[in-house]
Amino acid sequence: MGLRDLHLKLKAFKLRRFLGRGGRSKKAEPDIAKRPSWMMPISHGYHVVEDQSFRGSPDDSVVVQREQIEEIEMWFFGVFDARIGDGVTKYMQSHFFGRNLKLSQIRRKSQETMRKAYLGARAKVKESQKEDETWRPGSASVMVINGEKLVIANMGDYRAVVCRDGVAHQIGTGHQQTTKRHWYRRFFSGTKQYHKASELAVGAEKIDSNTEFVLIASTGIWDVMKNQEAVSLVRHLEDPQEAAECLAKEALTRMSKSNISCVVIRFD
Repeated sequence: MGLRDLHLKLKAFKLRRFLGRGGRSKKAEPDIAKRPSWMMPISHGYHVVEDQSFRGSPDDSVVVQREQIEEIEMWFFGVFDARIGDGVTKYMQSHFFGRNLKLSQIRRKSQETMRKAYLGARAKVKESQKEDETWRPGSASVMVINGEKLVIANMGDYRAVVCRDGVAHQIGTGHQQTTKRHWYRRFFSGTKQYHKASELAVGAEKIDSNTEFVLIASTGIWDVMKNQEAVSLVRHLEDPQEAAECLAKEALTRMSKSNISCVVIRFD
């Protein structure tokens, strides 16, 4: 019988959502489940700036879920536009969590399933937002499989950035398209004004000794910081919660006008 550990004690198929209130954030907790000695230690922290509705869009949702079944460990992290996060999260849950899948199945299905989750959620919300021509969806998420593989999705101006040996790497950029990294890019159909804002990039890469941490953040971070700036700002901080708070504070200092939410995942 597999051991299932859902961090943040959330019900099956329910969105794991943490809307910042009073600038509060959750400190990464030690893993409850017994993990094999070979499994890579993973820690995380997140921060959501309180009540961002004055910025002209709903608050972001931050998602963290973990499941361990025997010797298979899966993590799902995300920073979402609240209107699209529910759809993406429920789709990923229904295909991976509570399913008792084999590791080979998870590895094979993960990238394509992530892509379908985004496409489906984006299409559904866009249909309900027909009259809102200004809505530009943004979301980013990361799935960590057994501490060996990252599956990453970026849409719009939200994105996940991997720090490898001190250097920032973003999916979909030319220098990352090697034999170890396979990327899928797609533009949603629609008018030209949606093309850049609605672009989806999904990729997968191996976690190795050079993989230090991943930053997942909303527009409010990336509007005022380049990828390498953000990585260099927090690389020296071993506590991912402290790193997440540092990123958010710096974005506020730089007078960011967009939603500010971030997750930091460290591989220790």
